[in-house]
Amino acid sequence: MKNFIRLILRCLLRLIKIRVAFQMNENDYSAKSIYVSNHVSWLDPVIMFAFLPNNPIFFLHPHLYRNKWLKFFLHYAEVVQYNYMDAVDAKKAIELINQNRSCVMFPEGCMTNTGDIMKVYEAPAIIADRTGAALVPVWISGAEYSPFSETDFHQPHRLFPKIKVKIGMPHDISMDEKLKKNRDYLRDLTFHLMNNMRFEANYKSNLTVFHQLLRVARIYGKTGLFSRRKIIEDANRQPQTYMDIILKSHILGKKFAGFTHTHERVGLMMPNVIANVVAFFGLSAYARVPVMLNFSQGPSVVLSMCHTAVVKHVITSKAFILKAKLEETVKALEADGIKIVYLENIAKKVSLKDKLAGLWAYKTRRIPVDQEPTDEAVILFTSGSEGFPKAVVLSHNNIVANVQQTVCMLKLSTQDLMFNALPMFHSFGLTVATIFPLLSGARVFLFPSPLLYRTITELLYELKVTIMVATDTFYRMYTKISHPYDFRSIRLCYAGAEAVKADTRQQMAERLGCLLMEGYGTTECAPILCVNTVLFNKFGTLGRLAPGIDYKLEEVQGITAGKELCVRGPNVMKGYMFADNPGVLVPVKDGWYHTGDVVQVDDLGFVKIVDRVKRFAKIAGEMISLTAVENIAHEIWKSEEFRCGIVAVPHPKKGEQIVMVSNNPDLDKDKFTQKVQKKGMSELYVPSLFLYKEEIPFFATGKADNVSLKKWVLKELEGK
Repeated sequence: MKNFIRLILRCLLRLIKIRVAFQMNENDYSAKSIYVSNHVSWLDPVIMFAFLPNNPIFFLHPHLYRNKWLKFFLHYAEVVQYNYMDAVDAKKAIELINQNRSCVMFPEGCMTNTGDIMKVYEAPAIIADRTGAALVPVWISGAEYSPFSETDFHQPHRLFPKIKVKIGMPHDISMDEKLKKNRDYLRDLTFHLMNNMRFEANYKSNLTVFHQLLRVARIYGKTGLFSRRKIIEDANRQPQTYMDIILKSHILGKKFAGFTHTHERVGLMMPNVIANVVAFFGLSAYARVPVMLNFSQGPSVVLSMCHTAVVKHVITSKAFILKAKLEETVKALEADGIKIVYLENIAKKVSLKDKLAGLWAYKTRRIPVDQEPTDEAVILFTSGSEGFPKAVVLSHNNIVANVQQTVCMLKLSTQDLMFNALPMFHSFGLTVATIFPLLSGARVFLFPSPLLYRTITELLYELKVTIMVATDTFYRMYTKISHPYDFRSIRLCYAGAEAVKADTRQQMAERLGCLLMEGYGTTECAPILCVNTVLFNKFGTLGRLAPGIDYKLEEVQGITAGKELCVRGPNVMKGYMFADNPGVLVPVKDGWYHTGDVVQVDDLGFVKIVDRVKRFAKIAGEMISLTAVENIAHEIWKSEEFRCGIVAVPHPKKGEQIVMVSNNPDLDKDKFTQKVQKKGMSELYVPSLFLYKEEIPFFATGKADNVSLKKWVLKELEGK
């Protein structure tokens, strides 16, 4: 009778679009298994009863056990009341599983009201360790949009959403004896098993960025039969819907396609405005590759970026060029034969026919040009070893994967508003603060400059912002000028791009009442690698690595306290393009990206940076090449006897400062500044300090021993 009831339930559930996928043959699952699942709706136990093999026992929390509807549907299932805090219930569960039985547990203890994983109890890990049973992760997605969930305030509901259930591979639990009594460690085992399953279930490796935008718009685009959600706004204060963004992307993209060819790399030189987002998605929809140009670096650097990525057209705005005083940059580009395309001119040419064609494309959910997920999606720039920026090529897969990895660590809802004042030519501003919320159903407010501190804090107060991203430098300013009530609605503040100082975190907590979380990433990884969260937060670390990322630690010559972090995953870039070999992609060797950061990883998986082997300094969030600084020094002081070493050391306000150590006691900072200005480079390349040292340390290989030199500099600075 039980099997017949299960068969009927399966048929009924499949009729309402519930699909179940096993990662291995369902008959091969051991009879002694513990299925651990997220809990997003009242349907979850019924789905598990209908589809799981081996007729498992259901350990349900008292509030679920008492529900009359669940009792009706699970009448033929073996259901046991289980309190996750009761040792007697745990002993009973161990006895039952030791009888070679499988069971189902919802480790959160109750149903989520946000769609995200809540706290996870340690009971499943303890029981698995005591019984030798395997933990089998299960992830249920889509049920949070059903009438049977409690997420109506945070997620849109509809009558018959597509519900997918993914049942993973069994995992045998092997615990370190020293950590068996650590409750955090036990909880982490189950949580991260479920979170990795979440990433595997929700990450679609066959989607492009524009395709993902269309999918999200279907879920989050409407608030009723005729009303649409405003999801993005900028300083012009004209909020737009998903429909607006997609329709305009179709119209603009078709115009761009008129003067470019498929897969052409097209420069984007725009501030944080909606037009920049529309242009980005318009290029992406028509298989053109947006090249995000850092206009703040000066004409020579922007020109170098265009050469490296082989850019023939640059899209910008007349109003922006005038306001940002970029006329010299435009002249330099035009003199080099690069065509400047102004959005104002394109807007004048948009006809009624173009608008109707765009509306038809939106209504039919058409993808204008077929693309592969491995195709180039965007090109960003990071500092080069010779002072010229190198291009980082990210695929559609890289961005879609990193968005989903970020979702697994930071779940946004329709009630969230992300405030982004970070420029979109940085990966932090583009992927984390713009694309991530848009592809998660949250709202975004774009602001053109992070330096307008008072205006920003007033906007935080007015808009009731809930999520904010910035760098340590900017947060320090907010703590000085903000009224505490400006941050009243913010539930999460995230910092990246430079290390967060202890006093910044303390001031954010004491004066503004905000918990400042630190994350870490690189442009090459699209960019998020690890993030502290409300559930897993350890001050002084960068958090735990995102799901789907493999890592290894490699020894670094001259460094004993830590090893270099190397990562591999779907978010790792396609490769670099270098200034000396324009347009040629240099892929990542064996899929492993060497971050150049020396880290320590503790028993709970928290990552802490202890040093850097890369020759860069992070000054106020900007990456400055130390090799480029050294080359400038050798251009100024050309004597064969001249020796120098360039190191970056901590600075209380800027994050880091550049120190030049030389065997020349008569160094002139003015000469250095004049040389940097003549080369059209940022004055951030000018060292803050010049120190004299008769003997500069070198390795036997002839390379400068920057590790020893840095130690010497820090010692010298302590004495001053």
